[in-house]
Amino acid sequence: MAKDLFNKYLWLVDTIYRAGTITLDEINRKWLRCEMSNGEKIPNRTFHNHRKAIEELFDINIECDRHNGCNYYIENTEELKKEGLRKWLLNIFAVNTVLNENHKLRDKILLEEYPSGEQYLIPIIEAIDNHITLEITYQGHWQDKSCTFQIEPYCIKTFKQRWYVAARSPYYDKVLIYSLDRILEMEQTDLPFEYPQTFNPKVYFDNSFGVIVDEEYDVEKISIKVYGNQCKYFRSLPLHHSQKESETHSNYSIFNYRLRPTYDFCQAILSHGDFVEVLKPQWFRIQIGATIQKMHQLYE
Repeated sequence: MAKDLFNKYLWLVDTIYRAGTITLDEINRKWLRCEMSNGEKIPNRTFHNHRKAIEELFDINIECDRHNGCNYYIENTEELKKEGLRKWLLNIFAVNTVLNENHKLRDKILLEEYPSGEQYLIPIIEAIDNHITLEITYQGHWQDKSCTFQIEPYCIKTFKQRWYVAARSPYYDKVLIYSLDRILEMEQTDLPFEYPQTFNPKVYFDNSFGVIVDEEYDVEKISIKVYGNQCKYFRSLPLHHSQKESETHSNYSIFNYRLRPTYDFCQAILSHGDFVEVLKPQWFRIQIGATIQKMHQLYE
């Protein structure tokens, strides 16, 4: 149910966003072409409830121009185009909208499979907004059995086609990262928590490559040499927001980063094979080299 409601919100935002300005009648004509409608229009009251929910969840304001026939539009669309999560949600859902409205295209647009867990997005977002503790049953990939415990959710992050929630664990008294696809059950409790004013999600992940925030690793300057046409890939899709290209040559370039070289960053480096060479720090170069030696032994 929560997933269906979430999709309806995104459909509504995407439809108004693409139209620029649109009346409720025009919205309903498009809605009736969508599978989610089940052949039923959006009632006026439901539409305005959705508007309110969209503002609370995504900070997206759907305004009404009453001077020109009650045309609805999204406020500050230029800002929306610049922002990461909201822009990403709109881009993803724009494709889904096309697929829903054009059944014949479904076998011609191939999307990646995403792990489950999105059904928990709405309850988590509500818990973050209302500062409500969640009780979850969770089983990590390295755990033989599940455990049930409480968390205080601070923020949500996506990485490598997975949703994660950063939450304070009352038991460990620190912020931990939980993958939504490893949550087996979730329930909102009646226990409030105080969201720390000092916690800034962007700052929290700023020096991390992905979702691993391990303070046992110092933030370091990492230098890598990228060979051949792989340089173009790095320029178009930087590994990290701190990426800077310090040297450019005909057959290689040097890229620098400032981050914690945790396990997920190591995997990203290794995924590029012999197109990438770690230059410094020396200990990290040795670590990557040792891993490559172990991989080589598997094929001897």
